[in-house]
Amino acid sequence: MARDPLFSPLTIKTITLPNRFVMPGMQRHWCEGGRPLDRMADYYRRRVEGGVSLVIGESSAVDHPASTQQPTAAHVFGPALEGWKHCIDAVHGAGGHMFLQLWHEGAVRKENAGGLHPDARSVSPSGLVRAGVENGVAATADDLAAIKAAFVKGAVSAREIGADGVELHACHGYLLDLFLWAQTNRRDDGYGGDDIAARVRFPAEIVTAIRAAVGPDFIISFRFSQWKEVDFEARIVESPEELETMLRLLRQAGVDLFHVSTRRFHTPEWPNSPLGLAGWTKTLTDAPVITVGSVGLDTDLMTNLFGETANPTGAPGLGELRRRFENGEFDMVSVGRALIGDPAWVAKMRDGRFDELKPFRREDMTDGTEWEMDFVLDAHDKLAS
Repeated sequence: MARDPLFSPLTIKTITLPNRFVMPGMQRHWCEGGRPLDRMADYYRRRVEGGVSLVIGESSAVDHPASTQQPTAAHVFGPALEGWKHCIDAVHGAGGHMFLQLWHEGAVRKENAGGLHPDARSVSPSGLVRAGVENGVAATADDLAAIKAAFVKGAVSAREIGADGVELHACHGYLLDLFLWAQTNRRDDGYGGDDIAARVRFPAEIVTAIRAAVGPDFIISFRFSQWKEVDFEARIVESPEELETMLRLLRQAGVDLFHVSTRRFHTPEWPNSPLGLAGWTKTLTDAPVITVGSVGLDTDLMTNLFGETANPTGAPGLGELRRRFENGEFDMVSVGRALIGDPAWVAKMRDGRFDELKPFRREDMTDGTEWEMDFVLDAHDKLAS
């Protein structure tokens, strides 16, 4: 197992990862006033000690009035930076690398629900959270400028406190994803409509602005998905041609790494090809690609949140992952729920200790707090209706 290609090193700009396993951003809601609690640093450190090479911090709200109202969500400004520095130092001290994930809730944000700016209207490309479902208002030109500045501020702050890079959260129905999705981006000002090149324009402008502010060596990752928490069958791109356009424009803007979120990493994206979305992405760009989606488990996150247990796939699951890796479909692998329940998951896979792998239950995600589960299920029930 020590010669397994998934445990070979990879260099991205100024960092070298000892293996290909990543811990993606996952909301634990261990924050007060936006600042990660000390337990968050210990949580990340233990995963690095268990074999993870790269940690991506949980989604952190940028400094914009309509970014988030979740009471226990992370920020990437103000007092939160001290907490994030503690996390970064813990990860580096254990021999790992760490990105911070920049996030804006967009139309998923509930209005009049507290937070730093309880009276702020939620903003999105067209005031839609999905086709026919309104929430908040369409962003004005001034809103776009302020949101872009907030993302840049977050990236600069992340670099200043020692992060190895940042990741833009552009998936699962949040703000940047709403720009990419034709259902929710009906703007006619050059930033939306039926053309994917127009819909990707604003996220690409944010990347360009970040790149100008942080310089050439700081890593920028872009996480995207087709599916949304309110629509499992949603699609931001309908064809490989549209995907290529989106990737090319983001790459030109300064993206170094694409993090491709799917519900199941091995599901074919389009007919007549076994490639998943990560595989297509790798085919269409020269940037490194991370795959994610039910790695190591036999059911997906949303099924878990509705109460079903996910069992470990063990050696067969690792075999399929390795086969696709050797086929050149991705460069890195994000492991989510399996790592929440088992800090040593990577080491156990490396050493072939498959009988020690644990199933994953909804209770593992909440870990004593019902906030995340309640929020996701409430969003799904209300916004999908």
